[in-house]
Amino acid sequence: MNPLFKSKIAQVEQLPLLSYLFKWLWLSTLVGFLAGSASAFFLVSLDWATNWRENNLWIIYFLPLGGLLIGLTYHYLGSTVVRGNNQLLEEFHTPKQIIPLKMAPLILFGTIATHFFGGSAGREGTAVQMGGAIADQFSKWFKLKARDRKVLIIMGISAGFASVFGTPLAGAIFALEVLIIGRMRYEAILPSFLVAIIANYTCNAWQVSHTHYHIPFVPDMNPQNFGWTILAGILFGLTALLFSKSTSMWSRLFNSKIKYAPIRPLIGGAILAVVIYLLGTTQYIGLGIPTIVQSFNTPLNQYDFLIKIALTSFTLGAGFKGGEVTPLFFIGATLGNALIWFIPLPIALLAGMGFVAVFAGATNTPLACTVMGIELFGVESGLYVGLACVVAYLFSGHSGIYSAQIIGSPKHLLYGRYKSKKLENLKSHK
Repeated sequence: MNPLFKSKIAQVEQLPLLSYLFKWLWLSTLVGFLAGSASAFFLVSLDWATNWRENNLWIIYFLPLGGLLIGLTYHYLGSTVVRGNNQLLEEFHTPKQIIPLKMAPLILFGTIATHFFGGSAGREGTAVQMGGAIADQFSKWFKLKARDRKVLIIMGISAGFASVFGTPLAGAIFALEVLIIGRMRYEAILPSFLVAIIANYTCNAWQVSHTHYHIPFVPDMNPQNFGWTILAGILFGLTALLFSKSTSMWSRLFNSKIKYAPIRPLIGGAILAVVIYLLGTTQYIGLGIPTIVQSFNTPLNQYDFLIKIALTSFTLGAGFKGGEVTPLFFIGATLGNALIWFIPLPIALLAGMGFVAVFAGATNTPLACTVMGIELFGVESGLYVGLACVVAYLFSGHSGIYSAQIIGSPKHLLYGRYKSKKLENLKSHK
């Protein structure tokens, strides 16, 4: 074929891309504005709930009542959205029905109530569910095709994650990476990036700030530091595995022993209130942002990460609402802080590595977490953060906090390629 003719064809083939770009730019603007605004309102509400609780600690005695309230609300009003983040993933893989819009206000209420009364939970799940529920409504209103609906779900995840943490690049990649272990959804890469940037901008435009972290010194990568980083990554991965298994264990225990769902957080709340009283501190409940910040510059207790694992996995397993990611940040940062006793790396760097690496292992998203580390801590820490995230991802095994994740490709070929299909089958029957 004549090269000139081929060039003209290539030029013509680019014309439909303009229509494609404007279509998703329009939808991204709508979803990004709404999801970013929802995240801004959520973050302001969460700050209010946290500050009120810390100034009125007697409210923790009513944690069982708060749990009962959340349980009754979801049992009678939210039975169709109780699966949370996993429901978004399930609708992507096997579409059945539009995600009810009520998922957004219900998860907002459930999370605020959890933090208000003193539960240990995060915020990512709330923002992602609000973003996903909002985005999916447009597939109904605009009568979009099934393939476009899948893109919208990715956009909702991207917008929620990016705006709640102030990390648009990581949010965009997270939405593409989290759906299938070992695979990326490149057909949605443009909408995911567009909506992440718009949602983050919207949240900032509402003058809602995010926590800043700082790693003042990053040593050169040399053979010794390379080895220490791999060792740290292994420990971060095993810790992510412990958290995932603990949350799953508590959930199975409550579900099997207590058949009436609203009673689960009531009993769980009573136990949590007693434990918090015995601990004599509120350091391990809520988001734990002050402790995360402190872990970057001050040696902490070596057992802090274990207590946070226990309280958060129990809180979520009992039926309270919220996300897992910020507690994972707490767990990773405090574990990294504890590693200073035998790993000769700067304390801030170890805390930062753990911050994102435990998250990478628990969610099976090493690329998104690497980018998040660079966005939060600076590009200087990129080699250490990236290596820690990848090793943690490998050693966390083929499990995670999202049971609806499908294994598209195994993390390794230790047992051969046939293992991929076997693992996927096991996952689908989990």
